[in-house]
Amino acid sequence: MGNLFAIALGGSIGAVSRYLVATGIYAWLGQAFPHGTLFVNVSGSFLMGFLNEFMLHRISLDAEYRAAILVGFLGAYTTFSTFALETLYLFEEGNLSKAALNILLSIILCLAAVWIGLVLGRQIFAADLYPWLGYGFPYGGLALVPLVAFALATVAGFFFHYFDLPAVDRVLILISLLGVITLAATLGLTLLLPEIRLEFQSLLSIFAVNALLGVAAVWLGTLMGNWLWRISKLP
Repeated sequence: MGNLFAIALGGSIGAVSRYLVATGIYAWLGQAFPHGTLFVNVSGSFLMGFLNEFMLHRISLDAEYRAAILVGFLGAYTTFSTFALETLYLFEEGNLSKAALNILLSIILCLAAVWIGLVLGRQIFAADLYPWLGYGFPYGGLALVPLVAFALATVAGFFFHYFDLPAVDRVLILISLLGVITLAATLGLTLLLPEIRLEFQSLLSIFAVNALLGVAAVWLGTLMGNWLWRISKLP
């Protein structure tokens, strides 16, 4: 009974938080694309990974508190049903590119966010168990990928409006940009870092992480470019 009450309490707070956050995002970016739902799902995924490591390695909480936070709050804060409904509406309205983009971003960004939350939580709360540069993985080199992708996507997002490109052309440009960055970063890291062995599993892991980080950075960069365009048009 204690677990049920804790989940109900956490869920009520999470639901209200989701409403406030999503409403604020929609007021800022508009409702042409489900940015609000995407943001709460991505941020909730990050918190799930980070708080899980925090409670696992730093503090020992009773089952009721863990249930209130992870199951109640984060379960109500994130929403798969709203994502599904908004995506279906986009399909019905004929916005196939937006619907496909919403599906792609939701899956990839949520996976990337929970992974980043886990890694960050482990480095902060359990660095002795998970060394930052352990396992021969080029974390430092991977940091360049989202920075480059974010910068290029910001410029692209601005000039999309400047040249008034149609939505299909914008999607194709962003996909091409992401593909070039991901392939170049994977090949570059493989050739420049001798500790990386030329094995399929290693290359696939680096490519997957590059793609996850690249998608997140391109999405954020596009939003930044849109925001800069709006700022430039203010009187």
